[in-house]
Amino acid sequence: MSNTFDYEKLKLFYIGKEKINENYVPLVYKNKDLLTHAAIIGMTGSGKTGLGISLLEEAAIDNIPSIIIDPKGDMTNLLLTFPNLNGSDFEPWIEEQDAINNGLNVKDFAQKTADLWKNGLEKDFQSANRVEKLKNSADFTIYTPGSNAGVQISILSSFKAPSKEVLEDNDLLVSLINSTVSSILSLIDEKNDSSSKESILISSIFMNYFLEGKDLSLEELITLIVTPPFSKIGIFDLETFFAQADRLKLALKLNTIIANPAFKTWIEGETLDISNLLYDESGKAKVSIFSIAHLNDSQRMFFVSLLLNQMVSWMRRQEGTTSLKALLYMDEIFGYFPPNSNPPSKLPMLTLLKQARSFGIGIILSTQNPVDIDYKGLANIGTWFIGRLQTKQDKEKVIDGLSSTNEGNLDKNEIMNLLSNLEKRNFILKNINEDGIKLFQTRWALSYLKGPIPKEGIKKLMAEKLNSSSKKEQKNEESHTLINIEKSIPKPIIPNNLSQKYHYSSQNSAYYLQPYLICSCDIHYVNASKDIDLKTNESFKIYLDETIKEINFDEKEELESNFYDTKEKANSFYYEIPSFIQNERELKSIEKSFADYVYRNSKLTLYKNDALKITSKQDESLSDFKIRLQDRLNEKIDLEVEKLQERFKKENDSFEKKLNSLYEKLQREQQQATSTTTDTIIAIGTSILGAFFGRSSTATTIGKVATSAKGATKILKEKNDVKQVENEINQLQEQKESLKTLLENEIEKINSSNLSSNYPVEEIFIKPKRSDIYNIKLELLWKEQL
Repeated sequence: MSNTFDYEKLKLFYIGKEKINENYVPLVYKNKDLLTHAAIIGMTGSGKTGLGISLLEEAAIDNIPSIIIDPKGDMTNLLLTFPNLNGSDFEPWIEEQDAINNGLNVKDFAQKTADLWKNGLEKDFQSANRVEKLKNSADFTIYTPGSNAGVQISILSSFKAPSKEVLEDNDLLVSLINSTVSSILSLIDEKNDSSSKESILISSIFMNYFLEGKDLSLEELITLIVTPPFSKIGIFDLETFFAQADRLKLALKLNTIIANPAFKTWIEGETLDISNLLYDESGKAKVSIFSIAHLNDSQRMFFVSLLLNQMVSWMRRQEGTTSLKALLYMDEIFGYFPPNSNPPSKLPMLTLLKQARSFGIGIILSTQNPVDIDYKGLANIGTWFIGRLQTKQDKEKVIDGLSSTNEGNLDKNEIMNLLSNLEKRNFILKNINEDGIKLFQTRWALSYLKGPIPKEGIKKLMAEKLNSSSKKEQKNEESHTLINIEKSIPKPIIPNNLSQKYHYSSQNSAYYLQPYLICSCDIHYVNASKDIDLKTNESFKIYLDETIKEINFDEKEELESNFYDTKEKANSFYYEIPSFIQNERELKSIEKSFADYVYRNSKLTLYKNDALKITSKQDESLSDFKIRLQDRLNEKIDLEVEKLQERFKKENDSFEKKLNSLYEKLQREQQQATSTTTDTIIAIGTSILGAFFGRSSTATTIGKVATSAKGATKILKEKNDVKQVENEINQLQEQKESLKTLLENEIEKINSSNLSSNYPVEEIFIKPKRSDIYNIKLELLWKEQL
């Protein structure tokens, strides 16, 4: 019989070992219990990082995506997985000083570390196969906002108009805007409480844009601070409330941030889109780690608040689900969710703790100190993992928190005693979904726990993804940027009916501007049978090379912004434009051609899957639809697994009852029924099946296995009645093992039949009528060539 098990086949997280009498048995945790959220609390050296990584490893193996906020750099260790467990795999990650401290060279210390990991895994009922399973189960990415060490993430495009669901909830909308504005003001050390005139002005700008469904970039915000889209705030005119000279000072402060060359790394890279952070195109779960150790305090707060607000907005677009959809993990919550102040991150985090469960999102918060977490948040946390604590005050705070969430049904003296005697890597587990408390030792992590990985290490881990991204950007580079400056001329004569816009990107003494034609229109998609009534805007630009004879709309490019300057700067020089752009009649012809192009090529794409009877909403992206489809499949899996539990529960209960009776008989005779190895495996099997069926008598059965192994003599063991009992126990245990194997196989069939790849997504297209294409507009954009 093997002493390693496929815990995930039974939808269980294996997180550690529990000692019952003389046996260590796996402590398994139902992944759905994380829907009530969790807190990991323990001082430095308690082992909380290893426990957090173990939870995330289990989620990845179960194809549950994770978004991880990593202020210290420890969670990047999730990418240090070495299935071969060779010293050469560990060697690049060994610190020379650590080797010297152990009296070894780097190579020998790496081999020693590899052996340590192999032994640790085997001791904890695991093997190298599990490391390989983890490595292949998910797509791991380290994002480094504000740095090019890892994959870059763009925040300039992240002030997106919230979803319709958020816009319809005024309290939530105000909370989201206040948090966003507070985080922006914290970047420039401005007073950021909601009553300051700076906060009210910027909040009003956000509210104005968001209610119109418009996104807002940081560049646009700076311009709008000087020239807001409204003339009054409250009952006062704008100038009385906030003079233009003062608004200009505020705008200049924000401008110094984006003018700094270092800020370039904040506006390049992938868009901060939650849907794209959860699954790849093949349906594999993503583990998205946001490493922010390199940022200063205000930058960290800015990014964390931004990410949490995006989570809230995305969450509210989702349908409710009873399955665990994704995890949000924050390693070290200190400063972001305090009890006695209101940093920008607090409101969105509290919203997530209160509402995320209904949308299938589990939140795990880790901290060294219980006083770091607001009490309102504690009331929404259902699982507590408590390790070694430093002070009596910390222990009392934890006990108070536990009591408040368990209606005082805990023995405070017992918990205080346990807390005072905890060893490293030992934790108290209180799960609101189970009775009582448990004491366990964390399992050996599958990932190599090196500690914080510096920028150079992150670059090494992300080298393949960074190279791929670099090649893509190089391939997409516009060929027309390489234009001879000598061709620039004074500004061409432009027809009065063609409005002009300007896009300056520098503070140079001279500006050389390239011409683009902006084409835009509004489109109304209507289909009563599919409940579609959607108004959208189509906008793009086309480069105007002076040699072209006509506009080719297939050469369209995305607009960088919806907001451009309307006045030219001094010392602006212009490239030639095609002659037909200067002809009003030709422009009318282009407008008509543009309308024809939109009519022929525009379509609203919807998605459906007939087997699950699911169709996308009119404003639902493909990635969001796939997540909703995955939710349905997860719910289907959970329902079928629950039916299995009901189907086999009586059979398992019967085995437990018979085994209890037989062990009681052996205890009376004080005989040894099986070898120590077999006892351990019986205990493990009992532990896992007990967790699967939700039984509370597991500890009793395991205890009897251990007790029966004491006080044996070879003479008494030969008695026929004892031999008969032993045979009966072995037969029952074989039947239990068969039941466990049957359950694993049945669950594997359920999972295989409910893979998203078995449910292809079909597209449905809705075309607009000609009369539903309106507000057709052509504009000339002059863009600075750098």
